[in-house]
Amino acid sequence: MTQDVRNYVNGEWCDASGGERAKNLNPATGELVGWYPKGGVEDARAAIAAARAALPAWRATPAPVRGRVIERAARLMEERKEALARALTLEEGKTLHESAGEVQKAINVLEFTAGEARRLNGETIPSEMPRTFAYTVRQPLGVVGIVTPWNFPVCIPAWKIAPALVSGNTVVFKPASLTPLTAQIIVQIFADAGAPRGTLNLVLGSGATVGQAVVEATEVAALSFTGSNDVGTALYRDGASRGKKVQCEMGGKNALVLLRDGDVELAAVATAQGAFGSSGQRCTATSRAVVERQVLEPFLAAVEGLAKKIVVGDGTRAGVTMGPVVDEGQLRTVMEYVEIGKREAKLVYGGRRLGDGEHAKGFFVEPTIFAGVKAEHRIAQEEVFGPVLSVIAVDSPEEALAVTNGVRYGLSSSIYTRDLVLAQRFIDEVETGIVHINSPTMGGEAQLPFGGMKATGVGQREMGKTAIDFYTEWKTVYVDYTGTKRETNIY
Repeated sequence: MTQDVRNYVNGEWCDASGGERAKNLNPATGELVGWYPKGGVEDARAAIAAARAALPAWRATPAPVRGRVIERAARLMEERKEALARALTLEEGKTLHESAGEVQKAINVLEFTAGEARRLNGETIPSEMPRTFAYTVRQPLGVVGIVTPWNFPVCIPAWKIAPALVSGNTVVFKPASLTPLTAQIIVQIFADAGAPRGTLNLVLGSGATVGQAVVEATEVAALSFTGSNDVGTALYRDGASRGKKVQCEMGGKNALVLLRDGDVELAAVATAQGAFGSSGQRCTATSRAVVERQVLEPFLAAVEGLAKKIVVGDGTRAGVTMGPVVDEGQLRTVMEYVEIGKREAKLVYGGRRLGDGEHAKGFFVEPTIFAGVKAEHRIAQEEVFGPVLSVIAVDSPEEALAVTNGVRYGLSSSIYTRDLVLAQRFIDEVETGIVHINSPTMGGEAQLPFGGMKATGVGQREMGKTAIDFYTEWKTVYVDYTGTKRETNIY
């Protein structure tokens, strides 16, 4: 049974104005999941107009009342967790276990963000003038455009939409075209939770049409984007040139460092989880392992042993531990990097597309390990976004740090060592927004900031209490209660 998707504008489910639709296909089986509307500029404009019309009433709604909508959304998502996880697996390819984990993370984010409604605090600040009360308040930005990717199509929309709404903004949401069903379910959850009509609008379509219309609209005050560096950089430039507040979370090339005194088995398990979980399609995936030579051989043997135990297949099937990559284009990209890796380094394991039997109609790649990788190699520098691990040997902790920092990205890093001094120096000097000590590179908790340095991100962190910073602006208030005329220094 197929599950068709529609746009959601001003509280109504509707087709694209042009009537055009596209197929939503299961990347594991090639089967039709359903159809979704291919919206255009008119659809985007209608959603923006609805968000603009809903803004005054939503902005005037007390923040704790807005927070109760988010709290109800968390409870509804909990009730619909299984259905949402299954939809995620059907259209993106994650295993059901991975999908359930992503939905739980989204629930955690909604729970935390609902509480922020009671913590939208300003501060009182002493004035230099007598009988003057000075304080600050947070206020919403207005209409916010939210553009999200296909690799975490539940969690990332949740951690953008929830703080935007709690802060009093209204939203135009453009998800990735590869994951329309999860987007529809998320929006239905917010609607059922009591989000008033027009406060949250969903428009499906290409970035070149719907996305660009949102960027160009004068009524849109801010843009929050997660996706590729090429698209994010262009969006940031275009949005900023129009005076919009812009937030972009982009690529990663994350390194797990194993020093000679580190726990080899623990590091190997973390590396396999980080490199091959979600088919490597995480911005926090472990795409590089930087290993001191003294422990290189046992580490490689351990990771290869773990890779051989991975069962690749349809994520809805019991026993499968790694699903497909998301579509044919991503498969092509991964296989191109595998060929580059074969020319640059030594293929230790994997490297094949799986296309026989039960894999015949899906986009399956073996977990792949390269050794003998140099820090300057393309597979060590460029984001593959697939289950491909590059292992780089180093001779010292100093070299390990230099290799870790020697890429354009700076999202997440990890170091395995028992030496507190070396760990602390790594924390001080590594150029990543997230640092793990003796734990994997991937993941993050709802109450903590998420984001990276360098080419990974611009425009403030997401998640945690810092998420509110992007979706609000400060107003400074001076209350003169002298009751008489007086001179004021203006400078």
